[in-house]
Amino acid sequence: MARNPLEGKIALITGAASGIGRAAALLFAREGATVAVVDQNQAGESVAREIESSGARAIFEKADVTSAADCRRVVERVAREFGTIPILFNNAGIIRRASVLELSEEDWDRVMAVNVKSIYLMSREVIPLMAKSGGGSIINTASGWGLAGGPQAAAYCASKGAVVLLTKAMAIDHGAQKIRVNCICPGDTDTAMLRSEARQLGENEERFLAGSAHRPLGRVGKPEEIAQAALYLASDASSFVTGTALVVDGGGLAGTT
Repeated sequence: MARNPLEGKIALITGAASGIGRAAALLFAREGATVAVVDQNQAGESVAREIESSGARAIFEKADVTSAADCRRVVERVAREFGTIPILFNNAGIIRRASVLELSEEDWDRVMAVNVKSIYLMSREVIPLMAKSGGGSIINTASGWGLAGGPQAAAYCASKGAVVLLTKAMAIDHGAQKIRVNCICPGDTDTAMLRSEARQLGENEERFLAGSAHRPLGRVGKPEEIAQAALYLASDASSFVTGTALVVDGGGLAGTT
């Protein structure tokens, strides 16, 4: 019988209460991992319970990943209970649909904090543990709009572009410690965040989703499909992959240069 690819591994996943993070938490657990579910939303507790009801092990930590103190507390608890953290999935993210002229300074700062600063803060806590235990895999959630711009999403595009290059810089800095760092660039995926964009833009939700499906595969993605890409990057199947931005978007960027 084939061994589960994450058997015996501990995975810390941020933004794990819903969407891609929830799908990844459930998938990683099915594939053998012990999962630390991290989210500011208390709904993360139900994700941890769902994992445990399936026979796997999970804990929930409510945390603001833009807070250095919260990130430190989370990592200290996970390390105390499980010893090390060989997999870190920095998935927490938000979007504000607005141009530079429409965007408030508060929203700019919040998008940058959640989408970029949180990766810095959590990675800063986890990397020493990974290095001490012989390596690990860090996966960051970027976006197709981190590689190509989009309308009325100035802060989001800027933040996700930063995630792509932060990922590459971290891969260079920590490769000698056997730490692989990659990011996923999803296209439009059917999550609460995508549906919130319709409301922010004052558009009909179903029409907005139909427009988002205009890509070669003719549909938006499912959180479970993005989670499969994260599983690949977390597992030894990607043992020679680092510093990459893996596009998972149904061909949405296929026509760009």
